[in-house]
Amino acid sequence: MRSRIFAVLAIAILAGGSLAYGTYNFMQAGAVKAVNAPTQPVVVAKADLQLGTAIKKEDLDVVHFPEGTAPAGTFSQPAELLGRGLIVPVVKNEPILAAKLASKEAGAGLPPVIPEGMRAVSVRVNEVVGVAGYVLPGNRVDVVATASPTDSRSDTTSKVVLSNVQVLTSGTRMEQDQENKAMQVTVVTLLVNPEQAERLALASTEGKIQLALRNPLDQGAPDTPGIRTAGLMSGKPAPAGPAPRPATRRRLDPKPALEVAPPPPAPTVEIIRGDKRSTEIIK
Repeated sequence: MRSRIFAVLAIAILAGGSLAYGTYNFMQAGAVKAVNAPTQPVVVAKADLQLGTAIKKEDLDVVHFPEGTAPAGTFSQPAELLGRGLIVPVVKNEPILAAKLASKEAGAGLPPVIPEGMRAVSVRVNEVVGVAGYVLPGNRVDVVATASPTDSRSDTTSKVVLSNVQVLTSGTRMEQDQENKAMQVTVVTLLVNPEQAERLALASTEGKIQLALRNPLDQGAPDTPGIRTAGLMSGKPAPAGPAPRPATRRRLDPKPALEVAPPPPAPTVEIIRGDKRSTEIIK
């Protein structure tokens, strides 16, 4: 009896082992083999790079994209980018494209970023003028100038002098005050045409300026009349300049009355009778 039980157990172990071995061979035969797909090297930014940055070797990294999936205009060798300037900001791991670089002859810094016919003008601002630090490169702003065309304080006027101006750069720099102590000054550089550069320079030197941040989707350029101090208190916009004098009417002299000529005298006849003389009217 006991020998029969051992025989059945041995048969079961043998059958189970055979089944496990067969399953293992089947799985090994059906395993999917990894296929190495062809790739291509692409130069990307190793860290965030700001506008105008001169690219250095430590700013770049090389990653491999599946062949045919890299964006158009990428580079495969970092040596092709060294020394060239960025005309738009680039974020970490973003491919460096030819359209984001200045030409090799233009160099780096701000000049390659300025389009033909435009100018870059920097103005000093504070936390209030610079919209509490929310004015960043690429934003659009209006420039509001406050000045007085005369020596009278009541003629002080605020008006939008520039509209929908692009911000190129914003940041701080070190200057010396009257006591030759270093102080931080916030500077914003705006992209303007030559005529706008003249208006901005005059507004910043003859008065005070304020930057008004605007929605980039808003492309309107409202023409405002400006407001004076008197208009601010009354709730009605006051004219930006002195009110024109009313035209005076020239007083016309009255025409002289026409004199009516007296009627001519009626014809008369003188009659003499002796020593008497009389006159009679002829009708």
